[in-house]
Amino acid sequence: MARDPITCHVLNTLTGTPAANLPVTLSLLTSTPGSQSPVTFHATTDADGRVKTWTPASSGSTTVSALLSSLPAQDSKTNWSVRFDVGPWYEAQGVESFWPEVEVKFTVKGRGKEGEEGWRHYHVPVLLGPWNYSTYRGS
Repeated sequence: MARDPITCHVLNTLTGTPAANLPVTLSLLTSTPGSQSPVTFHATTDADGRVKTWTPASSGSTTVSALLSSLPAQDSKTNWSVRFDVGPWYEAQGVESFWPEVEVKFTVKGRGKEGEEGWRHYHVPVLLGPWNYSTYRGS
C-alpha cells in the first residue's frame, strides 16, 4: 500500500504503546488555486499508531498527492494542520485528559530537487500523554 506525502505516528506515553484507533484530521490551511473551501482529510491511526493514507472529507475531493502535485511552482509553500481527537480517545479508555484535541501546524515546502519526481515526505510524529505532548519533524 502506498503512503501519502504527509503521514503521522502517535505513541501513547502513558502506556508506552502505539495510540491505535485515534481519530485524526488533516487540513490544508493555505488556499490553493481553484479551491473554494478548506480541504480536509480524515483517518484513524492503525494498530501501530500510524496514518499512512488519508480519506477526503467530502466525496469527489482530491487526494493529498494530487493536491500537492497541482501546485504550480517548485518552491510552493502550503500550511497544514493535523488534529488528533485526544479527549474522547482517552475518555474511552477511562483516562482523564487535559487536551480535548492536539493540533500541530506545519509548512510543506516545494517538491524535491530539480529533476526529482513528486513531493518530499512529511512525517509528523507525536508523543502523547494525557497531560503533555511533544512533536517534531520526522523522516
